Amino acid sequence: MEIMIEIMTSTHPLWNKTISFAEKCSWRAGAALARKMRENDFAENERVIIALENDDIAGFCTFANKDELPPEYDFTPFISFMFVDEKYRGHRLSGKLIDVACGIAKDQGFSIIYVMSGEVGLYEKYGFEKIGYYATIYGTRDQLFQRNLLIKNG
Repeated sequence: MEIMIEIMTSTHPLWNKTISFAEKCSWRAGAALARKMRENDFAENERVIIALENDDIAGFCTFANKDELPPEYDFTPFISFMFVDEKYRGHRLSGKLIDVACGIAKDQGFSIIYVMSGEVGLYEKYGFEKIGYYATIYGTRDQLFQRNLLIKNG
C-alpha cells in the first residue's frame, strides 16, 4: 500500500472530495469537519491533512489552533478530527498524519502539540502523554494529550 499525504487549504483540488468523504465517513464528527471545510472556517495557519491511496481518501486530520476546550485554556496547537477509514486501519496511517501535523507545528515555531481524545492507548503509541481530563465546550470530559516536538519520537 502506497500512501501519499496531502496538506490542504481551501484552494487544494481535493478539498471538495474531502468534504464529501468526511460527510459520508462512519465517524459522526466527520460531518462537523465537512461543515467547517464547506464554510472555510479555518485560520490562515490551519490545515486539513489527508492520507491517500491512489485516488481514495484513506483518512484525515486537521492542524488547528483550538479544539474542543473552552476559551479559558490557552493550549495550542492541536491535531484534531483524526479519522482513518476502517479498510485502512492497522497500517499506521494515524502515525503518518500525526507526523505531518507535528511537522507543520514545528515549522510554525511550536514546541508542543496537543490532542483531545477519548481513545485509550492510541496517542501514547505516537509519543503523546496524557495531561489529564478536561471539560469540553460540548459539556463532556475528554483526555488531553501533549507531545513535545523537540524530542525525537520513535
